[in-house]
Amino acid sequence: MALLSDLINLNLSDCTKKIIAEYIWIGGSGMDLRSKARTLPGPVSDPSKLPKWNYDGSSTGQAPGQDSEVILYPQAIFKDPFRRGDNILVICDTYTPAGEPIPTNKRYSAEKIFSNPAVVAEEPWYGIEQEYTLLQKDVKWPLGWPTGGYPGPQGPYYCGIGADKAWGRDIVDAHYKACLYAGINISGINGEVMPGQWEFQVGPSVGISAGDELWAARYILERITEIAGVVVSFDPKPIQGDWNGAGAHTNYSTKSMRNDGGYEVIKKAIEKLGKRHKEHIAAYGEGNERRLTGRHETADINTFLWGVANRGASIRVGRDTEKAGKGYFEDRRPASNMDPYVVTSMIAETTLLWKP
Repeated sequence: MALLSDLINLNLSDCTKKIIAEYIWIGGSGMDLRSKARTLPGPVSDPSKLPKWNYDGSSTGQAPGQDSEVILYPQAIFKDPFRRGDNILVICDTYTPAGEPIPTNKRYSAEKIFSNPAVVAEEPWYGIEQEYTLLQKDVKWPLGWPTGGYPGPQGPYYCGIGADKAWGRDIVDAHYKACLYAGINISGINGEVMPGQWEFQVGPSVGISAGDELWAARYILERITEIAGVVVSFDPKPIQGDWNGAGAHTNYSTKSMRNDGGYEVIKKAIEKLGKRHKEHIAAYGEGNERRLTGRHETADINTFLWGVANRGASIRVGRDTEKAGKGYFEDRRPASNMDPYVVTSMIAETTLLWKP
């Protein structure tokens, strides 16, 4: 008698060339990932070779009921760590039947910026540090915390080990390996300052691929926590009080910054970011004001400042960059629930295209 696990793990290549493609898109809230699967006649590695598809936008808050069809355009392909074999995950963006991007399609505008010749020539690299909190499913309280109560104060949990310091490591390691399997350029993981909170890093990734890879990594994390019966939260301040919030620090460099003399280019870019601080903050994630208080390794939301090795600054420059006279900087302002298409393209637009 076959077990359910046996059927889930069937190797389709034993009997058919057909594959399963999981089409993934972002729903109406801007953070609710959606997906559905379809059968294709054979393996596909180029998103332009995939068929467009559609869904009921009235059920995702993206279209009215009387005209509900939204069209999915495949944009990036990753190997499927759940079905394995030649099966794939497909990151899509969303359009009306007439071919116009719908308002929640942030990838479309980002791609226009990243395809600008001045931006292409500078090869913008991104490394995004995605923090998140694992919650107990029924009580929506952090994993490892006593129900309705609190653990000991912050200190031993950051990069901590042990049953009294780290909770959810099986989920975190499963996600790490699944992302590597998928072809996502995930570069590391670590336990964070608040117990039950973790971080993974995606990058360095070039241009629009940073957003594609981060969304794919978020999707895989949501699927793994679904299997584990745990809820993942990207809220920038899931627990009020003397606890660290959750961010998505975005590391950035251009070809000019990575070359000799790059430190001066970095300082000019930071100056531009300072002049558009309010615009960036407005686009860096909902509820970010609860996190950017000036405490817990952040700058105050209304203050822009930068410094070398300063984790309380808006922009941090590493000591290695200062010493080498070239390298990258870290924008510490984005919240954990930011849209990577918005943040990465906005940084590129401000530093490379905007004329003060």
